[in-house]
Amino acid sequence: MSDADKLAAVREALPSLSAAIQLNAGSAGPLPAEVAAAMAELEAYERDFGRAQLEYWEDSKQRMDEARAAVAAVLGGELDEVAITHATTDGMNLGTWAVNWRDGGRAVTTSHEHPGGVGPLYIVADRFRVDLAFAEFAGDAPDDEILAQFDRLLTPATKLVSISHVLWTTGLVMPVSHIAAMAHARGALVLIDGAQAAGAIPVNVRDLGVDMYSVPAQKWLLGPEGLGALWVRRELLDSLETTFASFFTFASLDSRGNRTLQTDARRFQVTNYHRPSILGMARAIGWLTMYVGLEFVHRRGAEMAHKAAAMLAEIDGVELLTPRDRMAGLVSFRIAGWEPQAALDELQARTFAIARTLPPISALRISIGFWTTEDELDRFIDGVRLLAAHTPETLPQRRTLTIVGQG
Repeated sequence: MSDADKLAAVREALPSLSAAIQLNAGSAGPLPAEVAAAMAELEAYERDFGRAQLEYWEDSKQRMDEARAAVAAVLGGELDEVAITHATTDGMNLGTWAVNWRDGGRAVTTSHEHPGGVGPLYIVADRFRVDLAFAEFAGDAPDDEILAQFDRLLTPATKLVSISHVLWTTGLVMPVSHIAAMAHARGALVLIDGAQAAGAIPVNVRDLGVDMYSVPAQKWLLGPEGLGALWVRRELLDSLETTFASFFTFASLDSRGNRTLQTDARRFQVTNYHRPSILGMARAIGWLTMYVGLEFVHRRGAEMAHKAAAMLAEIDGVELLTPRDRMAGLVSFRIAGWEPQAALDELQARTFAIARTLPPISALRISIGFWTTEDELDRFIDGVRLLAAHTPETLPQRRTLTIVGQG
């Protein structure tokens, strides 16, 4: 297929694109029609035939393995290194608590982290008197400045470095492989929040040199909400802590009836999961990798994201916050004279675009995916251009339509 034909085909398979300009995959991406259909079919089966059959349970374990394998393919890992979770936050909690904090130590993160990643760090810092250190830098800082911050903070007492691959605020792609090398040189583990990376840009966890990598299903992987995955480097599986003992912690019973500990990443899984969502997660990632193709996903997504950033940077009165030389699919910006929420309200009403505000940095954020068209970008950017040329007081009123009828 040509890119134009492929774009038309994939847009046809994403029905919500006809309802609005979908610019918030950083929160939740568009759901493929076949994924919704597969989930609905399984929900109908549960409604009509029940959920308690042993055969259905055994089949659901196979669906979980399919979802794990799909995640492994996207991340460059292996099946035995992936555990199903309920969200990126779930994986960040599991990864943080996998470290032995009983003797204290230091954890290093950044001042730009999402609450889902920094939250568990505050808990271990309080409970075990862990020294929590923050790398402070601007959201568009050069890599050398960022690395200098980590070099200063990493000490022999550091046990964990917990950071995002792509900052959820400015969209900066962090120099993860360099930070990981520095952390390992000090004996620390590296946990990555991949919420804004997996499915948006190429990811290879082995090349990055990290130890744990957490992802959501519903964002750039276009799956259902309430699910995610945690990749754990195989060499660490036997040495990491687990904070619970679930069904998946035990692989089998030996000849004497003793429980045998699970040796792969499933020891980090809890029970139970919404089975239609598990199927949907596997189907969505499979749709991306086998129907759309990650080469197209990453290449076209990058092209459109860079185009959006360039167009915004040219508008007088717009401050682009995303560094164009190190960006993924997120583009953050401010419009002079406008509060973010007021600007978003106007843009959504005038362009039928779904985006979001970023209260921590008082900005707007759009998420550009492979499905975004030039026409959609033009319509949205025209709206930004209109707001930038006015204040809330001078902005022309939107045209209204009066409907005359009974009542």
